[in-house]
Amino acid sequence: MANIVITGASNGIGFEAALALAEQGNKVLAIARTGERLAGLQSATSGKAYASNIHILPFDIINGDYKRILTPMVNKKLGKVHALINNAGALLNKPFVETSAADFLSMTESNLLGHVQIIQQLLPYLATNSHIVNIGSMGGFQGSVKFPGLAAYSASKAALHALTECLALEFTDMNIKINCLALGSAQTEMLEKAFPGYKSPVTAAEMGKYVAHFALTGHQFFNGKILPVAVTTP
Repeated sequence: MANIVITGASNGIGFEAALALAEQGNKVLAIARTGERLAGLQSATSGKAYASNIHILPFDIINGDYKRILTPMVNKKLGKVHALINNAGALLNKPFVETSAADFLSMTESNLLGHVQIIQQLLPYLATNSHIVNIGSMGGFQGSVKFPGLAAYSASKAALHALTECLALEFTDMNIKINCLALGSAQTEMLEKAFPGYKSPVTAAEMGKYVAHFALTGHQFFNGKILPVAVTTP
């Protein structure tokens, strides 16, 4: 079984992916900024045979103390890491003319720089033939349909896509694979924020299970790829 670190695990796709991975017998370190909501993940496994497979850690991947908090937890609970799922992120829906430089910086921190930091800090713990999965968006996928109000969000996701391609080359000698799933719509809080009232044909649980499966198997077939995973956009 594999040892997995997943960010943004307090709700939506990250929450469901963490549950799916733990249910399959994998050890999961689930990270999110909000401790109260993250505790709901542990509550969801209460009484289940796989409850001990999930470890939760309230941690801010942008401003958190990696040396004092995160890496000691990884070392204690997991040791070597076989998959890192960078699912954490944020969304801003605002007309471009009203979007400030601070807004663009916030999106870049949430959707790119936080992932940069956790990848750098966990590199010493990544096992041979491990898999990093970045969760991108069809909003940042070249040639996809774009939507008003999502310029800062989409630009930050496009940067994450480019990072994936660059790191695939740099990590070749380390035998670490990295891919990015450019997700289309799934019924999450983030989707509701971006497209109020829209109903996705894909549930968060369905997308979470797909992400979990890809994290464990996708690196057998792909490396450095930006893979669109979308029935609809939105």
